[in-house]
Amino acid sequence: QVHLVESGGGLVQAGGSLRLSCAASGSIGSILAMGWYRQAPGKQRELVARIFSGGSTNYADSVKGRFTISRDNAKNTVYLQANSLNPEDTAVYYCNLDLGRVGFWGQGTQVTVSS
Repeated sequence: QVHLVESGGGLVQAGGSLRLSCAASGSIGSILAMGWYRQAPGKQRELVARIFSGGSTNYADSVKGRFTISRDNAKNTVYLQANSLNPEDTAVYYCNLDLGRVGFWGQGTQVTVSS
């Protein structure tokens, strides 16, 4: 089994910052990528950022320059540093672990940005 434990969500004022963490444990094997997705009320889940095993990253256009994804391979942990937050960033943020043949999701952590 694989477990993903997320932390770091919360309520922040516009212009503020948060750091999300996601630790993976269990029978993981080789990781293709880890990433963060988000889902706002009434909207589809969307990619925020991903980091691949080789270190390359990709970001949604809406967060480029504001969010930074990083990873601690030894701890199987992925981080999302979210700066200059605005109310449009309000959503449940989900961690994703991509093993190539199968993927896993965390339980989600709420991020709320007040104006």
